[in-house]
This record gives sequence, C-alpha cells and structure tokens, in this order.
Amino acid sequence: QVQLVESGGGLVQPGGSLRLSCAASGITFSIYDMYWYRQVPGKERELVAVITSTGGSTKYADAVKGRFTMSRDNAKNTVYLQMNSLKPEDTAVYYCNARWKAWNLERDYWGQGTQVTVSS
Repeated sequence: QVQLVESGGGLVQPGGSLRLSCAASGITFSIYDMYWYRQVPGKERELVAVITSTGGSTKYADAVKGRFTMSRDNAKNTVYLQMNSLKPEDTAVYYCNARWKAWNLERDYWGQGTQVTVSS
C-alpha cells in the first residue's frame, strides 16, 4: 500500500518559516520524481516545486523562487520543502506528489495535504 504523508504545516506569521515533510512508503522512493503542489479553495492546484529522483535538479514556481527550497533524503524516503519569508499569499493546502514514468508505464501518487496558514 502506497502512502505519502505530509507534515509540518501550521500557522505562521508573515516573514516566518516552516518546513514541510513528506514521508513515502510502499514505493521505491529513489526512482520517483517528487513534487510539491498547493491549492487554495476555489482555485486550481498550483505546482510549487519539483525535485528529480536523485535530487540532482530542482525547479520552482516564480512565486516561491528564492524563498522555498526543496530537498530529499532517499535513505529516509522523505522529501522536504523549506519555506522562508512566508507571505499571506502562500496560505494553502500543500500536497506531496510522487511520479514515475518509464516507457508506457506510469505511477502517480498523492498525499492527503497539510494546511499552511500565513497570518498575523
């Protein structure tokens, strides 16, 4: 059974920091590219960051570039999102996503999400 479990969300003041974690089980974590998305009620899910399976490459949405850092520890089957200089517009439910594709096979798994609220 595949599980992606996010943690680390919460309430933080503007300018503050949070570190999200996503622990994976039931998959060969080291072959999956990992993604963080976020979603605000009434809006589409938005890609925040992605990291390749080896951790050798990361990409970020323009809205978070320079403030957020995504990393992974394949020995712990865990991916992280360090969020600094948080703004009220970062408020959303943050979701972890694991994807693998080879030839005509694809696997795509999602976590349940963790709420991040940035407010004074």
